[in-house]
Amino acid sequence: MRKLIDYVLSKIKGQPFQLDKNIPLSYLMGLVSSRIFMLIRGCLTFCKHGKFFFRDRGTVIKAKSKIILGDGVSIGRNCFIDANSKDGIMVGNQVSIGKNTTIECSGTLLNIGIGLHVGNGAGLGTHGFFGCAGGIEIGNDTIFGNFVSLHSENHHFGNKDIPIKLQGVNRIGIKIGNNCWIGSKATILDGAIIEDGCIIGAGSVVTKGLYSRDGIYAGVPAKFIKKRF
Repeated sequence: MRKLIDYVLSKIKGQPFQLDKNIPLSYLMGLVSSRIFMLIRGCLTFCKHGKFFFRDRGTVIKAKSKIILGDGVSIGRNCFIDANSKDGIMVGNQVSIGKNTTIECSGTLLNIGIGLHVGNGAGLGTHGFFGCAGGIEIGNDTIFGNFVSLHSENHHFGNKDIPIKLQGVNRIGIKIGNNCWIGSKATILDGAIIEDGCIIGAGSVVTKGLYSRDGIYAGVPAKFIKKRF
């Protein structure tokens, strides 16, 4: 049974995969059952997707026509995904979106947002928030901890005679490269450019600016700590 599960998972993931031998068989059977139901839900989701789309219970997906998913994409339970935007949502192969994650591509119908692009093999942790009005790009194999939030839009606030909510917004966008690790509860603000191989420490606030390749950054606001190598 274990060998069969390893074989099936290897096919889905497109690479050799072997489960830890210490996992109880009863646990594995429950997991297999859950994934079968997720696969059925994925097949019944009317958006453009590749092979093996897994969608867990309680997840809401809006503007499905603006979504393109690759092979082996998995969306956890109780997620909220609204793709209403200019470019919509494009997700690569073998991407996982953790439970209770919110992806909102537009903050207002008066000026819809840009959207979200996620590369192959990325992992978006649980309880995340992705505000994609200004556009968010995430590279291949980048992983996110839990409770990470991204905000690709800012409010104007310079006029004291007009409520902030009526002063409009400005957008630059957020770009995160390949093979990055974004620590849990990090906050990434509009205008941040995080290059390949970076690590962002847990709880950090990443503000507008360039974060150079293979750097480790942490703090509020996030500062350069050292190079990985």
